Amino acid sequence: MLENNEKELQQPITEEIIAVKVETENAVNAVEIEVANEAEKVDEKHEIPMLDYATMELSTLVDELNKLLSSYQIQQLKSNIDALKNAFNTKFGDLVAEKKAAFLAEGGNSIDFQFSSPIKSEYNKLLGDYKTKRDAHYSKLENQLKENLEKRNGLIDELKTLIEKADAKTMYNDFQEIQKKWRTIGPVPKTKYNDTWKIYHHHVERFYDLLDLNKDFRELDFKHNLEEKLKIITRAKALNEVVDVNVAFKDLQDLHRIWKEEIGPVGKEHREDVWGKFSEATKKIHDKRHQYFRELKSKYQEMIDAKLQVVAEINAFDTSNNNSHNDWQKSIVELEKLRKKYFDIGKLPYNKSEAVWQEFKTATKKFNSSKNVFYKAEKSTQNDNLKSKIALIELAESIKDSDEWEDTTNTMKRIQSDWKKIGHVPRKFSDDIWKRFKDACNFYFDRLNAQKNEQNKEQLELVVAKKEFIEQLKASENLTLENIQDSITKWRALGFLPRNARHLDEKFNKAIDAHLGNLNMSKSDIELMKFKNSIDTYLLQKDFKKLDNEQYFIRKKIDESVKDMQQLENNLGFFSNAKDDNPLVLNVRKGIQEFKDQLDVWKSKLNYIKKLDY
Repeated sequence: MLENNEKELQQPITEEIIAVKVETENAVNAVEIEVANEAEKVDEKHEIPMLDYATMELSTLVDELNKLLSSYQIQQLKSNIDALKNAFNTKFGDLVAEKKAAFLAEGGNSIDFQFSSPIKSEYNKLLGDYKTKRDAHYSKLENQLKENLEKRNGLIDELKTLIEKADAKTMYNDFQEIQKKWRTIGPVPKTKYNDTWKIYHHHVERFYDLLDLNKDFRELDFKHNLEEKLKIITRAKALNEVVDVNVAFKDLQDLHRIWKEEIGPVGKEHREDVWGKFSEATKKIHDKRHQYFRELKSKYQEMIDAKLQVVAEINAFDTSNNNSHNDWQKSIVELEKLRKKYFDIGKLPYNKSEAVWQEFKTATKKFNSSKNVFYKAEKSTQNDNLKSKIALIELAESIKDSDEWEDTTNTMKRIQSDWKKIGHVPRKFSDDIWKRFKDACNFYFDRLNAQKNEQNKEQLELVVAKKEFIEQLKASENLTLENIQDSITKWRALGFLPRNARHLDEKFNKAIDAHLGNLNMSKSDIELMKFKNSIDTYLLQKDFKKLDNEQYFIRKKIDESVKDMQQLENNLGFFSNAKDDNPLVLNVRKGIQEFKDQLDVWKSKLNYIKKLDY
């Protein structure tokens, strides 16, 4: 406010001067409005750290709300509570939307959807406590502000009465008492703050102007006030050099408050001058702050554009080719990078950020909806996989004690192969079912390995015994058919050779064949006996493939012998006029007989194999 000036203007008033004065007055008024606003909030000045609530989980937000309510005065919480509420409502809204989408995807009806959360209940209770305490505080504060206003108006009336009476003996002391009381009265409603002060200050100046009781004292007081106001002007000018305009503006408000509340008037000849200098310094800070917010507004637009660009990238994010859990995990990582990019751009004021935030939520919701559709189907598949794996576990557990080593081992290997082919199961069951499956398999294969170790020891002893038996057989002489058959019986009684030592059966058979060749037996009988020995060996080894191959080979030989014999018989027809003692006829008849004899051997071999039970 421009103070009264009774001096004559020494220069003409131009439109330019008027414009400057108007701008200055507007700047001062803007600052004083802020001073009035801040005066009402005198007990709200305590700074509370503003955390990044947007990145916190719901449970953490509830914990932080509880800490705020228990650690600070209720009137200091508004900024933090508003930011925390915004973060909680956004995250909880996303959670409800996700649950509802899952409910509808499972065939539920929208009207039947309900969702409750213990976290939300606790949050609502704490928020209700905050609102109750806040309302009680501001109701009490409103009454206190009105009461303070009445007290200040009362002091103004006392001051006016004091001036009207002008009792030289008591007026100065009474005035000092009024000033003392004025300074002790707390804040008044912001809408009344400036008007109340202007009225009070006007009457204070009237008092000093009329004070003749002690002119020297008045001049001393004026001098002191002038010195203090000049100091304030110096401080105000220095604020123009402060880099942080918000800090400078806050300090400027404190200077205005001190100017009004703590320092009295100066002499008439200085009033307009000091007020003009203070107003000019105020305007510079005000203009600088105004420019800062203009630039900040431009910067906000750049941030908004950058955030919208990220939103466009999220909207364009393609998940159509995601067919597996790994595909989605890669997409989730990429989306998190975009989310981080969005938040790293910086914070916007609430009134600037809400529209952009809604765009961001819509874009991420689109991604999350596609993800939820996949994992809903994945959940159904995983439940089917769980059933399949439990069936394999039950089968493995049912045979883990079996002594049917060959069959059980094959079954266990098949179970393990089938297990690998089955996909993921719900995570909460994964560790438990894997432990059951692993325990059943390990139990059986530990038993199998122990049995094999024992078997290997026995097989080694058997191999040594059979090698010695072969050497003894080779060294034997003049064995009879009975001796040979007895050797065969003893050989088989020793036991069944392991696969890696079956070449010893071949060596034994060769040794038997050598002894059979020394017997006075027909060639066909010897051949048949050798054959039976080999076939019996295959049967003991359960080498059914070799038995089948032998049978196929014999049938082939029978067919070939019959064809060759028929050919010779046909050839014999060409010699119908030849004598029986013709060498060529004799040679053909001999060949036919040899084929008949060999055919009998092949048929005997076939009959022997066909009688075997394998």
